[in-house]
Order: sequence, then structure tokens, then C-alpha cells
Amino acid sequence: MNTPVLSPVAPWARVLRPLSWGGALALLALPWVAMRFTDEVVWTGGDFALFGAMLLVACLAFEAAVRVARAPAYLLASLLAIGTAFLLVWANLAVGIVDEPEHPVNLMFAAVLLVGVIGAAISRLQARGMALTLSAMAALQVVSGAIAVWIASQTPALFVLAFTGICTAAWLSAAVLYRKAALAQ
Repeated sequence: MNTPVLSPVAPWARVLRPLSWGGALALLALPWVAMRFTDEVVWTGGDFALFGAMLLVACLAFEAAVRVARAPAYLLASLLAIGTAFLLVWANLAVGIVDEPEHPVNLMFAAVLLVGVIGAAISRLQARGMALTLSAMAALQVVSGAIAVWIASQTPALFVLAFTGICTAAWLSAAVLYRKAALAQ
């Protein structure tokens, strides 16, 4: 009798799948619950739809990573990249990294994500290409942060620098993990 050989990622996927989808539902319910207890949180149907779409994209990206991952390092890199991308979009839409969300400098941070999407498509999610893509994203994050500090009028430079540093560190950590996954293959 042939026993199927499980991927080294399979045990992690069994644990992380319900956590990702359940966590997304909990995050979506959180503002609704908060609105029951405070007037400080006021979300419209459009806010819930947009946040739900963001969570859906993140969960679907996780599912794609699980299908492609052949090493736990790849899965961890994907989780880190997806989480950082989610944080970048959320911060940009909620309060804006620079001044208000409508400030044109905030589009530079969207360019970081565009590089990620294009790099992922070109590399077909292969670990080596993803390592290069995440490295490019980190470099663009630094450039965007530096330009934002130079141009920003109301946003404290310390916030922009800290946010840029956190995202850059996450992109570079994911790049290192993708590289490790590429070497393991």
C-alpha cells in the first residue's frame, strides 16, 4: 500500500488555514462589535466591504502560498510578506502614512506593492524570484520613506521613518526566508 508523502508544509497548513480564515472573520467582526460599545468607531457598509475585500485578498494570497510552498521557510516568508502588505494598505487607507490618505506621496507606498505583484507574477511565485522581488520591495520602501520624510508637511518624520523601518525589515526578512527556501529545494 502506497502512503502519500506529505509536504513538510502540510502540518503547518492544517494549523494555519483555520487561523487565517478565522482570524480574518474576527478582524472583520471587531469594528462591528466596537460600534456597539462606543461612538468612536463609525464604519459604513463601504468600510466593511473594503476591509472584507482586503482580508479576502490576504487569505487567498495565503492559500496560493500554501499550494506553492515546498519548505516551511517559504510559507513563513509568504506569511510575513502578506502581513506586511496588508499592514501597508491598511495604514495607507485608514490614516495615510503621509498626512491624509489622499496625499499623493502615499501613492509611492502603493508602488511598493505593485512591484511585489509584478515580481510575483514574473517569478511565478518561485522562491528565488520572490527573494529578489522582496529585496526590490525593501529598496523601494526605503526610497519611498525618504521621499515622504522630505516632502511630508504634517506627518512627523519619526512616524514615517519608524513605519518605513518596520516594513523594510519585514520585506528583507521575507527575502532572506525565500532565499533559504530556494536553497533548500
